Amino acid sequence: MKSLAELQAIREKMKDKVVLREGSSDIRVVVGMATCGIAAGARPVLNTFVEEVNRLGLTDKVTVSQTGCIGICQFEPVVEVFEAGKEKVTYVKMTPEKAKDVAEIHLHGGKVINEYTISNNEA
Repeated sequence: MKSLAELQAIREKMKDKVVLREGSSDIRVVVGMATCGIAAGARPVLNTFVEEVNRLGLTDKVTVSQTGCIGICQFEPVVEVFEAGKEKVTYVKMTPEKAKDVAEIHLHGGKVINEYTISNNEA
């Protein structure tokens, strides 16, 4: 069992990540974390979004969270970005590298990466 001091240190270390996932902000990033999403690699994608939002200083503007089945298993991992007053953007076949791009270009820079969206991947 860990000591109280060790547990408090772990709590402080993880505090930003937990608050980030629970907050309500202008932009919501939702990662599909149903069985199919997890099997396709959604967990590293979620972790990358959390890390990048932190690194880019967007914690007051962006909330990262997870959801269950989004319903398009063939496109997993799926990430939806919701912004007030704008149409939802659905990114598909995500990887940690693509998540870094989305954080930098879309969340930080305000430009949708069309080649990662579902409209460019429909079969």
